Amino acid sequence: MSNRYKTCLLIDDNYIDNFVTRRILESSNFADQVIVSQSATEAIDSLRLGSVKPDVIFLDIRMPLMGGFEFLQEYDKIEIENKNRIKIFMLSSSLDPTDLKKSMNNKYITQFIHKPLTLKALDEIES
Repeated sequence: MSNRYKTCLLIDDNYIDNFVTRRILESSNFADQVIVSQSATEAIDSLRLGSVKPDVIFLDIRMPLMGGFEFLQEYDKIEIENKNRIKIFMLSSSLDPTDLKKSMNNKYITQFIHKPLTLKALDEIES
């Protein structure tokens, strides 16, 4: 199977979740490159500077300093190439229905996926 995306950005402060998610993404040939950022602030800076140019982003909701929804507010303010083509998947363990609703009402979120990411969930993602 060939890779569906060139660059995938994973934004999550949890090391174990990142390890598991990255392994699944790499073993399924989801993307040529998987970049992990343990800070939403760091990820915004990388996007703003153009040092990371993802086709797809997996974004956690609950993170210190800047959570997923705050990331989306900052993301909305920055100018990046092909922004309208970048797919953002909210990847979270949150069971709060408000988080799900807020995610689905955000213009940048393609889909809400419950942690942990599985091969089945990855297969169901449209490329």
